[in-house]
Amino acid sequence: MTTFVIESHFRLQEWVAEERGYFRDEGLDYEFRELIRSTEGQHHNKVNEGAFQSIEKGRKADVSCACHWTVNVAASNGHAKLYADVYSVAPSGIFVPADSKIRTPSDLAGVPISVGFGSHYSTIQALEPYLAPDDINLTFEDGMLFRRMELLFEGKSEAAALFNGPYYFAEQLGYRKIIDTTFMIASMINGDPAPEDIKRYFRALKKAQRDIDLRPELYTRYYRNEFPERFHAAMDTRRWGPGERIVFEPYSREIYEQSFDWIEKHGIFSDGTMGDGAYDKATVAFGRI
Repeated sequence: MTTFVIESHFRLQEWVAEERGYFRDEGLDYEFRELIRSTEGQHHNKVNEGAFQSIEKGRKADVSCACHWTVNVAASNGHAKLYADVYSVAPSGIFVPADSKIRTPSDLAGVPISVGFGSHYSTIQALEPYLAPDDINLTFEDGMLFRRMELLFEGKSEAAALFNGPYYFAEQLGYRKIIDTTFMIASMINGDPAPEDIKRYFRALKKAQRDIDLRPELYTRYYRNEFPERFHAAMDTRRWGPGERIVFEPYSREIYEQSFDWIEKHGIFSDGTMGDGAYDKATVAFGRI
């Protein structure tokens, strides 16, 4: 039996489960790797590479995650299996400097919005009720998470899409949220880990989610583990929220098909690159956790 590889996912649950011993309590033979963390945050600063590209290359953890739109298409192409017994929801928003003239979503017409290959879906989805497609101006040039956050802080970006830790950091420093773009995240299975190990892993995360729900202030310190060290002195994670929340409900066929249809109608992937969109081929589920 191979060792189950766990990585943090820029959220609190894996860190809490590790600290509290929940993975061990579930009998999981595992290795915890800090694959996201690096001193300068390089993992989040690979220009022109988003979640889909990293999934294509192959991820090292047995279970990983990304925005559900990307996981849908990646799984439809056979790059991974969407694990359909759970999903999660990440707080996200479009932020501008405090002194910006931008006050409403409509004011973002034509304004370059710094996004990543992944957060752009939620940005489009949130702005559609306010702006025509041609007025939504997304820029990917500096789209990786920490870089676009840093450029916003340096006054070099008019607006940026931020989620989880950077979302709270921007709030702490007084940046204004113009619109909420909260989005769903799907889990995916890489390779062929044992189904029981996957269930052990998520049972541990379920216990961690309960702890975070009960006393989030005890665990927000873990955001520091995944931020580049150059930001640490300014961070007051005591003021930050619990971030991404794991929902232990199925990512259903209906959700999958609606999301896949939305991606297709918006032409985000070119013809022939989306796969056939068959839910039964793209997903796997092992029942209630």
